[in-house]
Amino acid sequence: MGERLVRVSSPDKPYFPERGLTKLDVVRYFLAVGDGILRALRDRPTMLERWPRGVFEGATIATRQTNRGDAFYQKRLPAGAPEWVRTAHITFPSGRTADEVAPSELAVVIWAANLGTLRFHPWPVTAADVERPDQLRIDLDPMPGVGFEQVVPVAHEVRAFLAELGMTGYPKTTGGRGLHVYLSIEPRWSFGDCRRAVLALGREMQRRLPDLVTTTWWREQRDRPVFVDYNQMARDHTVTSAYSIRPTPAALVSAPLDWSELDQVRPEDFDVLSMPARFAERGDPHAGLDGDRHSLEPLLALADRDGLEAPPER
Repeated sequence: MGERLVRVSSPDKPYFPERGLTKLDVVRYFLAVGDGILRALRDRPTMLERWPRGVFEGATIATRQTNRGDAFYQKRLPAGAPEWVRTAHITFPSGRTADEVAPSELAVVIWAANLGTLRFHPWPVTAADVERPDQLRIDLDPMPGVGFEQVVPVAHEVRAFLAELGMTGYPKTTGGRGLHVYLSIEPRWSFGDCRRAVLALGREMQRRLPDLVTTTWWREQRDRPVFVDYNQMARDHTVTSAYSIRPTPAALVSAPLDWSELDQVRPEDFDVLSMPARFAERGDPHAGLDGDRHSLEPLLALADRDGLEAPPER
């Protein structure tokens, strides 16, 4: 795990009082899934979602509009960070820049957890090249009132389509009702190319599952249960990492899955208390993401066939 000592302040502070979980319990959870969460974050510019007072009834997170809340998003390296916390220099769509935490070792995850970080939001790039993604992230986003069971068949169809193209995807729960499918890609294409590729995939899913899938951007115009959110591949749009903790009373976590178990599991099966034993027994189902990288050319060829431009960043 490494040899650094990371001080945990106020270890008995309640973080999930309904589950009886303290800050120290959260730290121990991240240690237990250390190899997995470090695989998800290693060398990636990562926004920290900090809940320093824990998760309690009525707690809110600050937004750009309100700038007030019990929790907040940290895009820049916090003041007073240890010298061994590495960063990546990134440019936002506005043109502003920042040095964002880019975890290189598990100690950085524990340091962030001590600051109240429950969810980590890594970019789909690494510090080595922040302009060209090395992951394609397919976000299957259910509409309000739509259950997880309606998202599952869409994920299976995504898997089948990727297999037809010679590609391997890796699914995970979001901690809520949705699913993400990750794909390792060669870091050769821009964010615009990646959005275009996911939109092409989404349109193919819409053709194959016309009663389930939509790629309509405006929410009020969507008339099908599952939205393929291609704009999650826009610059500075991130999805919650594997093994992050959802800031709700149940302390559910984003769980990497094997395709073979997708029909048997539910998001609520995976929380801070259950995941360590699962990880110890099964390891990380996303370990394969460290393997072969795929070309985006088949998906971009489909986009060309459909006459799709890169969607605007929203």
